[in-house]
This record gives sequence, structure tokens and C-alpha cells, in this order.
Amino acid sequence: MRVFITGGAGFIGSHLVDACIARGDAVTILDNMSTGSRANIAHLQGKVTVHEGDIRDKDLVEKLVSESDLVLHMAAALGVKNIMEHTIESIDRNFTGSEIVLNASTQFNKRIIIASTSEIYGKNPNQPLNEESDRVVGAPQKIRWTYADAKALEEAVAHTLHKTHGLKVTIVRFFNTVGPRQTGQYGMVVPRFVEAALKNEDIVIYDDGSQSRVFCHVEDAVRAVLNLTDTDSTIGDYFNVGGTGETTIKELAEKIIERTKSSSQIKFIPYTDAYPEGFEDMQRRVPDITKIMTRIGWEPTHTLESIIDSLA
Repeated sequence: MRVFITGGAGFIGSHLVDACIARGDAVTILDNMSTGSRANIAHLQGKVTVHEGDIRDKDLVEKLVSESDLVLHMAAALGVKNIMEHTIESIDRNFTGSEIVLNASTQFNKRIIIASTSEIYGKNPNQPLNEESDRVVGAPQKIRWTYADAKALEEAVAHTLHKTHGLKVTIVRFFNTVGPRQTGQYGMVVPRFVEAALKNEDIVIYDDGSQSRVFCHVEDAVRAVLNLTDTDSTIGDYFNVGGTGETTIKELAEKIIERTKSSSQIKFIPYTDAYPEGFEDMQRRVPDITKIMTRIGWEPTHTLESIIDSLA
């Protein structure tokens, strides 16, 4: 199978490339290397075709989509810090770029998986979050939610193209996916904590650490994506992909110190010292993954301990 992966040099994208190559696919990557890295795919030199470019390049995207059998659209501007610091560029890339990829997939009648996010649910307090949960976001001046808005619009365009033009699309909403190759550069908490612990430096927690999350290993997430492509029954539908086992951020830091045998101390700082004006967080984010488990039999295999160990 010829697989076209946007954002293929990124964290999740590069692991998808590995999995596709392992099963014998011919893989083409498009990545602008803004959050991705050639280092993530250096071990695949000669095994993949790499285009360094932007998903907003309509002619290039149409060419690469037309030459593929399956499109895995993973490219996005992501990371809270990145969104806060490069808001307009992020909105444009996440919406306009995705619209180009979706339209090209419609034009050439290609099967496509698009990477959405748990961010679309915003700060909905009713947990766990299932696929029909309401979106609860803050005011437009709370810049953090622009990412959620852009991805929600992307989903809406995909859904509309499926209904009106038969686009063969499946939407995957990733919840706090972590693992090797992920960096803490854009605020991702697990690699940031692990890096600090390995250096025996202070682990910095924003606010009081009572916020809770559920983490999913990238290996499990990749398996979910590829399993969803294997059946036509998932076309036109949308699925949460996340782990199990809710943990507070403070508990996460303590677990990382324990697993790495670190001498790091935990330091608490207010959000105002970490983010510019316009930031807002959510207290809990817990996925309900009943739908994907029921539909295709997928379930995560990694524990929080094995996730930490894979990064340490």
C-alpha cells in the first residue's frame, strides 16, 4: 500500500511511519520540520520518500495525495506554548492546511485518517469524555482554545465532506499521547518531567498539581490508527484514543522520581509565571474509550509505569 503521512517526521507521525514500513507499505512524508525533526526518521533513510514542505502548498499536497492509497493526516501546529506564542500561524496551519488535505482526499477519492485531539472538548467538567460530550471552551481571548476551535472546524469540514461528497474519513481524537521522540519543548508534561528527573533537576509543576490526566503510549495510539484503517465500518465516524488510569500531575511527578531513582525535588509555580496572558487550563481530562474498544476491539496495553520507563 502507498501511504502518505503528513507530519511524518513528528512525534506520532514518525511512529506511524515505522509501523507502515514494518508492514511493507511504501511511505511518503510531508513535513515542514517546525515541530517534527529529521532525527525522528533518520533511521529510515532510503526507506521513505521525504518532502520538506507545508500542507498549505495546494499543488504539492494534491500531487502526493493523488499518488497514495491511504492518507494519514497527522500534521498540525501543536503544544500549548507553541499555540500561545504563534497563534495566527497555528490557526492557519491547523485549519487552512487541513482543508487542503481534506479537499485533495475528496477530489482523488482517498481513504484518510485525520488526527484530532481531546482539546476539542475544552474544559467540560463532565468526565469521562465520550465522543458525544459537549465542547466547553473559554472566551476567544483565552488563546489556548484557538487550537481546540481550529481542530473542531477541521472535524466539521471532514464530516461535511463525508456527508456531501463521500469522503472516506475517520477522525481520531488523541488524549495525552506520550512516548519516545516526544520532547518537552512545547509544554508536554511527561517528557519534561522525565528529562528533569534524569538530570536530578527540580521538576516544575504549574499550579498545585491536582490537575489530572490519563496518558496513552504512542505504540498503543499507532496501533489504534492502523486498526481503524483496516475496516470500512469506521468511515464517517470519530473515536477517542486514550489510555487508562487517571493520575494527578503531582502523582505523575512523584512516580517519575520513583521510577528513575532521581534526587529531583518538586517545585510549584503559578500559571502566570509559565504562560502569557490568555492561558487557561482544565482540571481533569479523562477519556471514555468504550466506543473504539467495542467497534474494533482495540485497547491500550501500556501502564503509566511502562510509559515512564520507555522515556527514561
